[in-house]
Amino acid sequence: MTVILDRVSVRQRGVTWLDDINLELADGMTTLIGPMTAGKTTLMRVVAGLLTPDSGRVLVAGEDVTKISVRKRSVAFVYQQFINYPALTVYENIASPLRLDPRFRRDGVDRRVREVAELMGIAALLDRRPSELSGGQQQRTAIARALARPVDVLLLDEPLANLDFKLREQLRADLKTMFAGSPGVVLYATADPNEALTFGAPTVVLGEGRVRQVGDVAAMYAHPPTLAVAATLSDPPLNLLPGVVRDGRIELPGMAGPDSRAAVLPAPGAPASGRAVLLGIRPHQVTIGRYTPGALELPAEIRLAEVTGSATFLHLLLDGGRHLVAHLPGTQLFTPGEATVAYVDPAHVFVFDEDGGRLLATGAAEVDLRG
Repeated sequence: MTVILDRVSVRQRGVTWLDDINLELADGMTTLIGPMTAGKTTLMRVVAGLLTPDSGRVLVAGEDVTKISVRKRSVAFVYQQFINYPALTVYENIASPLRLDPRFRRDGVDRRVREVAELMGIAALLDRRPSELSGGQQQRTAIARALARPVDVLLLDEPLANLDFKLREQLRADLKTMFAGSPGVVLYATADPNEALTFGAPTVVLGEGRVRQVGDVAAMYAHPPTLAVAATLSDPPLNLLPGVVRDGRIELPGMAGPDSRAAVLPAPGAPASGRAVLLGIRPHQVTIGRYTPGALELPAEIRLAEVTGSATFLHLLLDGGRHLVAHLPGTQLFTPGEATVAYVDPAHVFVFDEDGGRLLATGAAEVDLRG
């Protein structure tokens, strides 16, 4: 089973929602990741047959289904906002698609309903109606109904976003196991890079209605080809600092290191002087008060410490008015207005071309800015 989007574009009210999408989805799970306005839901609606593209084709198992309605497709769709039949019990909500499938006899329906309900943690709620459930329980019911009947294409649009943390973590593991080696196409949309990395499935990075990258999510995280991909796969958001290449090193204008020395990174390879770059630094790679030999040293003023219990997010104001966020483990107390020094190991710095955002290096030892 494959789903192919061949040069698919969608435009509404003069706005381009999908721009010349070329994509092939194979059996098993594929993760679709992108920010809120990336076009994830629009793409899934096109695959489902709920939206006809303005140009391009959708092929399922080699058949052009572009103009075939959703009713005639073997597809199930779960939205972030749960949709259940209010007059039916949880049991009947889950059973409703099975009763229309001749492959399931009466005993088969009952067995499958209870099996999926157990997986979703709602086995004790089968006699209740949606109005008697919490929001999370209603979402689990909607997911269970979609999972109950085998389909060629299963679409899940951020289905765990409204669940509590513990249940979300549990269901991620359960869904990952369930979809491994699935005979159908499963497309799972998320805006959460941690979710994409947890699933570890082939991943499509979508941004502004365009496919940014397709591939192994762990490899993309370690070596993002562009700033757009790096930003999509970074949570908390990627820190960005402007730099200029001069005399074999990258200088950070307006940011002075200890003893008023310029904050610099080495740039081997005799790079062209004057080239503008952006340094991408993930918050968890920033340390405070712990010097690393050869580290980039950035004097800073503490502006805010957000303590979550398991982590502390420290907001810093650097020389030159630039901001930096450090993700520190555990509960750490800081005083706003206090002076400190942030340290960054050059090996964990991404260097992007300021013009176009192309990745130039994934650490100072690899920097070659001649191209």
